[in-house]
Amino acid sequence: MRFDKFLPTEALRPFIRHFVLSDHDGEAEYKVFPVLGLVMGFQYKGQLSVMLDDQENKLAAAGITGISDSYKVFKNSAETRTILVFFTETGFTQFAARPAHELFNQSLSLDDIFDKNKVGETEEKLSLAKTDKQRIQIVEQFLLAQLKTTQTDRLVVEAVKLIYQSKGTIKIKELNEKLFISQSPFEKRFRKLVGTTPKKFASIVRFNTVLDNLGNTKSLTDICYENNFFDQAHFIKDFKKYTGDTPENFKRLL
Repeated sequence: MRFDKFLPTEALRPFIRHFVLSDHDGEAEYKVFPVLGLVMGFQYKGQLSVMLDDQENKLAAAGITGISDSYKVFKNSAETRTILVFFTETGFTQFAARPAHELFNQSLSLDDIFDKNKVGETEEKLSLAKTDKQRIQIVEQFLLAQLKTTQTDRLVVEAVKLIYQSKGTIKIKELNEKLFISQSPFEKRFRKLVGTTPKKFASIVRFNTVLDNLGNTKSLTDICYENNFFDQAHFIKDFKKYTGDTPENFKRLL
C-alpha cells in the first residue's frame, strides 16, 4: 500500500491542503475517520466502494466526499490507483457553486458538481499518464480551470481559527460572542463554506486532538478531561461514533 502526500502549486495552496497518491495492490476493506475538509478522488485504475449496512455500494471513478460525523468503511478492488485532493476547511467553495453542507455525509460523482465533459477529459488524461508528476499536473489543471475569484468569508475563517486554537473545546455561545454575531445567521454562513455546523466541526477537531493524544503516555482519564468531556461515558460514546471502537481498544492497537 502507498499513501504519498504532495503539496499543490502555489495558486492552489490557499484552498488545497495536499494531494495524496494512494495505491492498493490487493483487495482491502478499511475505515476512514472524519477529516476537516472535503475530499475529491479520481480512481484511474480499479474500483472503490463504500460499505453501508454490509452492502457494497460502488463509487464513481471521479467523486467527492463531504465532511462526515462518523467513520466510513471503504473497500477497494485489487490494483486500485487513486489521486486524492484534500481541501482546506473553506477551500471547496472556491471551485464549485454548490454549498459545502449539501455534501455532508455524502459521496457524490464529480459529474453532479462540475461539467461532465471536463470531468471525463480529466479521467481520460489520468488513464494515459505515466508518472505521478503528470497525474498531479492533470488534476491541478482541472482545479485551476474551476477556480473562482470570490473572496472567502473572513468571519468563517476566523471562526475556524478559534475552534482550532481551543482544540475543539470552545462553546458555540463563546464563539459567537468573540465574533460579535448571533448564532442563526452565522451558522448558515459556516455550513455553506465548511460543510457542517460550527458545533459539529468543533467536535471533529476535538476528536482529532484525542487521536493525536492516544499515542502518548497519558491515561485515557487524563485525555478525557483535558479535552473537556463531561465524563468518561460521553468520551466513550463520542469516540465510538467516530471510530466504531472504544478508546481503550483503539489505544491498545496503536
